[in-house]
Amino acid sequence: MRFEECYARFWDELGASRVMVLSTSLNDIVTSRTMSVVMLEGRLFFQTDRTFRKYEQIKKNPHVALCADNIQIEGECEEVGRPLDDPAFCLAYERYFPSSFRSYSMLENERLFAVTPSLVERWRYVDDIPYMERFDVETRNYIWKKYDGR
Repeated sequence: MRFEECYARFWDELGASRVMVLSTSLNDIVTSRTMSVVMLEGRLFFQTDRTFRKYEQIKKNPHVALCADNIQIEGECEEVGRPLDDPAFCLAYERYFPSSFRSYSMLENERLFAVTPSLVERWRYVDDIPYMERFDVETRNYIWKKYDGR
């Protein structure tokens, strides 16, 4: 299959929202935490407070990773403004994470971030046989490989 077709299928299967683990690093120290994430136009969006540790880490090192279930996503993260300034984000976030939206989105220190994926990997199982699916987004390369431990 071609990259574009398979990558579009991946996004459809990923869904519009997910609770994911976000990993960030600074000065060789990696930290991870669970985040409420919405997907919009091929990017993953989340909000956080600008006084939090992850904010400083992302600002100084925008290379992040997100994972959920059998999916790992690496990418570049950028601050894109305040949550309430992005109507598409607000609609999605309020729909999928209403409590978080009501509690945090309007706070003064809250900032919106978008992750642009560079590499996506996920394990898939076909008739109980494991396969690794890999999308190198930057080169538009797609790999579907049976895992045999070698």
